[in-house]
Amino acid sequence: MQLYNEFSIESWNENGQLENFELKYPDNYNFGYDVVDRFAKEAPDTLAMVWRNPKIGDRTFTFSEISKLSNQAANVFKAKGIKKGDNVLVILKRHYEYWFVAVALHKLGAVLIPATHMLKVDDITYRVTTANIRAVIGTPDGHTLENLLEARKQCTQLETIFTVRKDFDGVNNLTAEMENASEELERIPTNVYEPMITYFTSGTTGYPKAVIHDHTYSISHILTARHWQNVKEGGLHLTVSETGWGKASWGKIYGQWICGCAVMVYDFDIFSPTKLLSLISEFKITSFCAPPTVYRYFVKYGMDKYDLSSLEHITTAGEALNPEVFNKVKEQTGLNLMEGFGQTESVLMLANLTNSVSKPGSMGKPTPIYRTAIVDSDCNELPVGEAGELVVIPDKTKHQHGIFMGYCGDDELYKHVWRGGVYHTGDTAWVDEDGYYWYVGRVDDLIKTRGFRVGPFEIENILIQHPAVMECAVYGVPDETRGNLIKATVILADGYEKTKELRNEILKFTNNSLASYKWITSLEFADEMPKTISGKIRRVELKEKQ
Repeated sequence: MQLYNEFSIESWNENGQLENFELKYPDNYNFGYDVVDRFAKEAPDTLAMVWRNPKIGDRTFTFSEISKLSNQAANVFKAKGIKKGDNVLVILKRHYEYWFVAVALHKLGAVLIPATHMLKVDDITYRVTTANIRAVIGTPDGHTLENLLEARKQCTQLETIFTVRKDFDGVNNLTAEMENASEELERIPTNVYEPMITYFTSGTTGYPKAVIHDHTYSISHILTARHWQNVKEGGLHLTVSETGWGKASWGKIYGQWICGCAVMVYDFDIFSPTKLLSLISEFKITSFCAPPTVYRYFVKYGMDKYDLSSLEHITTAGEALNPEVFNKVKEQTGLNLMEGFGQTESVLMLANLTNSVSKPGSMGKPTPIYRTAIVDSDCNELPVGEAGELVVIPDKTKHQHGIFMGYCGDDELYKHVWRGGVYHTGDTAWVDEDGYYWYVGRVDDLIKTRGFRVGPFEIENILIQHPAVMECAVYGVPDETRGNLIKATVILADGYEKTKELRNEILKFTNNSLASYKWITSLEFADEMPKTISGKIRRVELKEKQ
């Protein structure tokens, strides 16, 4: 059973490539009732999720089970005073409870705010204060509950804390309370344009922003799942992401379930490329999505050493893709990596969609849901080949699906990113003669040197090709005569030592492939990179340390 054709209108060109994509839905559309409960009623035994935890074991969930569990959770939340419009923080890692908790909150009309378990007390209080959060569901693992209890002392509006599976003083055990809760839930009226989910950004250059999406966000991900990840009815899709990040919404619930595809959830604590490759082989994963970093580790260990014959389609997003990684993955699997691009504020904005021809390292072309352009600082559209800021130009005659509805508590910032009547992404790119978009970097990451503007990514593309380089970051450091010098920080692959000779070798290898104004003038080795809690390198922090 598939529901995507009830919520979307699609057409293709003569090459089988998606040409038009529009959404259709009733005013009261709600993912919990109109997708999960619909499956539970019409195809109750359809597999929704396969879950593995290395310490606990495996579990599977049908849509019927998700429907009933979400109703029970919703009834528990109602009894504790959680209602429509309330902002609820959810920190559940990859625990299976996340899936029915999320659906329960959607059914109540409460606003789901996913967050990572890596948050510290100050991170939590910032989110509670910014979004006026009054309830939270947290994992019993690690220091999460202890941090939540401390945050509650500082934030009086945080009234209720739930956890799962275990009992703690001052905390409600959701698992225990659901045992006596009703499996029936009368539909609560919601409107499709009301807030459904809020994500805090990773805060690459400043404080995290609270990005609010309405209920159309879930069906906008039909585009993501069906036309980019190429999920299939009866298939099993795996996206590598913790539930605290927007990538989980892209690949672990909404679009996949609407398309009738089950999701694989690997609830691990320590990332292991070999265990993940073995999982793909064991469970016969049919489609897979992960950031380029994961593929970088995969090719180092050898994807061709595993039986990945079940894989029909692989995609990547979350950071820029180096052509070297693309080529190695193709060599080891025979599959083309289909890159995509979007933000916490959007769904799939640019992509190499199914049946398209991907160019190694390109983000692809604009998806049919968006009209995009590359502009200069005065919002003038730039010609082919010239780098500028990527913007979205809305169709003012209809609702712009897949774009956020506001920043919680910061209307001025929302107005700023929509200046000139377009949405400013803050990312820079250029377009080639075939209409493919190529990533340059964040606006704040551009290096101004010798009168030129240089994007760090094009230099990192060369740098990462050296076999000794596992991870790298390129950034500018102030220089009186040239404005900025170009510097690189490198983490070495296993088996290499930090020597002067290796440093010179890497510099020569990289600079020989670059125009002289793009040359790296300084290179340092490091044991780790400063990163956001979502794993993105904070170049701004590297620059500040100089």
